Amino acid sequence: MTPPSGIITFLTDFGTRDAYVAAMKGVALSVNPAAMLVDVSHDIPPQDIMQAAFVLRDCASWFPPGTVHLCVVDPGVGSERAAIAVRSGGHYFVGPDNGLFSLVLGTEPDEAVILDNPDAWQRPDASTTFHGRDVFAPVAGHLASGRPLAELGSPLDRLTPLHWALPIHDDQGIRGWVVHVDRFGNCITNITGDEFVEGRSLRRFKCYAGTVILDRLKTAYADVEGGDPLLLFNSSGLLEIAVSRGNAAELYGLRTGSPINVVFLDGQAG
Repeated sequence: MTPPSGIITFLTDFGTRDAYVAAMKGVALSVNPAAMLVDVSHDIPPQDIMQAAFVLRDCASWFPPGTVHLCVVDPGVGSERAAIAVRSGGHYFVGPDNGLFSLVLGTEPDEAVILDNPDAWQRPDASTTFHGRDVFAPVAGHLASGRPLAELGSPLDRLTPLHWALPIHDDQGIRGWVVHVDRFGNCITNITGDEFVEGRSLRRFKCYAGTVILDRLKTAYADVEGGDPLLLFNSSGLLEIAVSRGNAAELYGLRTGSPINVVFLDGQAG
C-alpha cells in the first residue's frame, strides 16, 4: 500500500469569493494539521462535472503517490448519490459518485468505499447542503494522515459511469468538439494526434473551427506572429486552436461544445 504523501488537492466549482473553500481547508487541517493543501482550481463552471474531470485528469498524475484529491463538483448534494473515497494508481480521490471519478479512473478502481461509517470521520450535525465541508474534507484529512480506506465505509465494486464524447472519424475526416477553453482562450479539443496520421505520415487536411480555417500544424505558440492563429497538439496530446498572444475563443466564436471539423484532402498520406 502506498504511504500517504500528506498532500491534499482541492478541486471545486465554489469560486473564491465565499467562505466555502476556506471552511473545507479548515476542517481538513483540524483533522490533520500537518497536511499540505494545494488548490487545483475553484473556477470550474457551476455543476460542470465534465470540466472538473478534464482538469483532474490533466493534473492528478503529476502529484506524488499517496496524494489525496478532494473533488467537489456536486449538483446532486443531498440526493441519493453516494459519497465515496477511492484508491487508484497509488492516489486517493474523495467526492461524490456522480461520474466525475469514472471519467478519470474508469468504473473499476483498485479500491473504493461508500462513506457510510460516519463514526470514523464525520463532523457532528453534518449539513445536507455542504458535504464538501462536513463529509469529504474530514475524510481527506484522515486519508492524508494514513487512515486505511476500508475503515471509512463499505466496499464499492463499481463507480457510477460517465463517458467522454469521442470524436467521429472516417477516411474523409474527423468531427470533434472543443472540450475546454483555458484562461488564455486556447480551445482544446477531444481530437488526438493519432487520427491525423496514416502509416508514418501526416495527412493533408483543412481544419474548420468557428470562423477560422487552418491547414498546418505548428509545434509552439511562437511559431507564428503575434495575433496569428495556429493549430498544435498541446502538452496533453490534444488538438488545440490558439492565437499567438491572443484569444482564439473570442476571435473565432468558439466555446466548450463548439464543433471542430477536420477534412482530409485526399485518401492518401500527404
